[in-house]
Amino acid sequence: MNEQQNSTTTNEKRVNPFFADYGTPHDVVPFDRIRLEDYEEAFVEGIRRDNEQIEKTINNPEKPTFDNTIINTEEDEGYYDLLSRVSTVFFNLLSAETNDDMDALAQKIQPMLTQHANDVRLNPRLFERVKYVHQHHRRLTPEEKMLLDNCYDGFVRSGALLDEDGKSKLRQLTEEASMLSLQFSQNLLKENKAYTLHITDEAQLDGLPETAREAAALAAKEQDKQGWLFTLDMPSYSPFMTYSTQRDLRQQMYMAHNTVCTHQNTENNLEICKRLVNLRREIAQLLGFKTYADYVLKRRMASNARNVYRLLDDLIDAYKPTAMKEREELKKIFPKTAQKAGGMKPWDINFYSHKLQMKKYNLDAEMLRPYFELSKVIKGVFGLANKLYGITFKENSDIPVYHPDVKAYEVFDKDGSFLAVFYADFHPRKGKQGGAWMTEYQGQYIDKKGENVRPHVSVVMNLTKPTEDKPALLTLGEVETFLHEFGHSLHGMFANTRFESLSGTNVWWDFVELPSQFMENFAIEKDFLRTFAFHYQTGEPLPDELIRRIVKSRNFMAATACLRQVSFGLLDMAYYTKKDEFTDDIIPFEKHAWRKAILGEQLPDTCMTVQFSHIMAGGYAAGYYSYKWAEVLDADAFSVFKRHGIFDQQTAKSFRDNILSKGGTEHPMTLYKRFRGGEPTIDALLKRNGIKKKIKK
Repeated sequence: MNEQQNSTTTNEKRVNPFFADYGTPHDVVPFDRIRLEDYEEAFVEGIRRDNEQIEKTINNPEKPTFDNTIINTEEDEGYYDLLSRVSTVFFNLLSAETNDDMDALAQKIQPMLTQHANDVRLNPRLFERVKYVHQHHRRLTPEEKMLLDNCYDGFVRSGALLDEDGKSKLRQLTEEASMLSLQFSQNLLKENKAYTLHITDEAQLDGLPETAREAAALAAKEQDKQGWLFTLDMPSYSPFMTYSTQRDLRQQMYMAHNTVCTHQNTENNLEICKRLVNLRREIAQLLGFKTYADYVLKRRMASNARNVYRLLDDLIDAYKPTAMKEREELKKIFPKTAQKAGGMKPWDINFYSHKLQMKKYNLDAEMLRPYFELSKVIKGVFGLANKLYGITFKENSDIPVYHPDVKAYEVFDKDGSFLAVFYADFHPRKGKQGGAWMTEYQGQYIDKKGENVRPHVSVVMNLTKPTEDKPALLTLGEVETFLHEFGHSLHGMFANTRFESLSGTNVWWDFVELPSQFMENFAIEKDFLRTFAFHYQTGEPLPDELIRRIVKSRNFMAATACLRQVSFGLLDMAYYTKKDEFTDDIIPFEKHAWRKAILGEQLPDTCMTVQFSHIMAGGYAAGYYSYKWAEVLDADAFSVFKRHGIFDQQTAKSFRDNILSKGGTEHPMTLYKRFRGGEPTIDALLKRNGIKKKIKK
């Protein structure tokens, strides 16, 4: 009798899947066998095993060494990796496929995990061993030295040097911050999924393309409603704001989107955000830093807040004049009657930007959709990886997945050897957070037997869904999103380091976006588009004329888009450079913080902060500038490919060997200079965006 049959016979005989070998291809997660009750049992047992291992380490009578203290847990496998194993699955699904029971369990589990993490980092006997090794160690390889430094710094930055009162205070602060971050995310998901715009009068669909109408009709049908249903998921929201001629409905959608988590209900995030900002400031100051930004930036390429502000100010100086011209150009096509009735409002921007794009380039997203059918895009993206690096993808239906939308692939290297498992989760649904991200179910490392354990990586997106009549047809922006997350996944798949904590995307946060943003560059390259962009009905390739218009329009509203990203960076830094208690009201504070980068009207009730997951519940607090920082790097890096050919395999090999495979084993600038031959400059980015003309040599 197999395990699955046995599990249905009696609960007494069933084995929690986390406690045994998975028995799956490549030891992937057996999603189909995991039950809700398995998580808590595995968390409790995982913490117990962790504590047992720590006791063995600190009671070891031998003198502390790098091998018996630092890598003792890093390299342990099987018995002691249970906590990591269950945490990875649970928290990944909490973002991608949650429900009320999972959310409730998270509220119960999170305090346990935070307390355990504090117990480990604030254990004085364990820290003494780590400290001794940090001061007295054998000759180490660069990767070993990085692991040791990270380990020691991790203890110090988690409060190991504090006295007992300080440690007690830190426990209180971190436990509260952990719970509030979780609450923030759960509130945001509930608020976003709660809103729908239900239309029953077909006249109110005026202006909307057929794809948007069909998707809305399917959404209504799925909820047993007549007519059309629009949501705040981007594949629904974005086309509505771009094409709907119903200004009052655009206003309704815009306000719904931009006021989530501000209403007087249990999902209000205003006070949660204020408290999170103060908690992080208190944590940083308890650890000896003036601000939370000082604490964060000590381990970033930017080094300090001054350098971050220098980057953001330089971008404002370079892009704002062009952005103001873009704004004036937009106003010229805005109807005079509407100008007299209050002028252009935020819910008009996308609508009239589309009209201006059509006027200037005769191009819009709907023209391109028929050429970006999802299955073809997948082949194109995989084909790009093959052209650059020689890797291949093979879908494997024997690999369990957590939702029917998810596809699982085996990835093979140029020499035919197994490289990774790759999951792709494409479409929005009820239990899934908005946005797009890359994650892992298993990181790469080399085990004690010398085997290179290969990674299981996943990209999660919210792309346009198929309808009853059409396959999933993407916009060019969605193709770019796919390329972006795929770039992160390559960083994970190519990982080739000894230690898991240094592999793949385990790099400094202002370096992690380089591989992802680098891949976006290919989206408008003719030679790449020619490999997959074929009309889903006729099979005709994307016409040269449309490609020409895509390339010509690549910088359409680019300065405005840049300032938008800069505004988010300014807001982030405004919160986390505060030295004193934050007592301001969130909404007016936000509007003042980013005013230098804002060109249009700021409405009094709208708020970004309460839905700004990156800086409130993600890893980008005091680090949102990273996107622009990495954009400088990606433009500079892609200029090398442009010079040698976008599919040049020697350049790609250098990028793989020097950056993608190295993870966090060395300082990121060391890795970048090894690929580039020198430090990056902002010139390539300015040239790419048409802000600075190419210098003639």
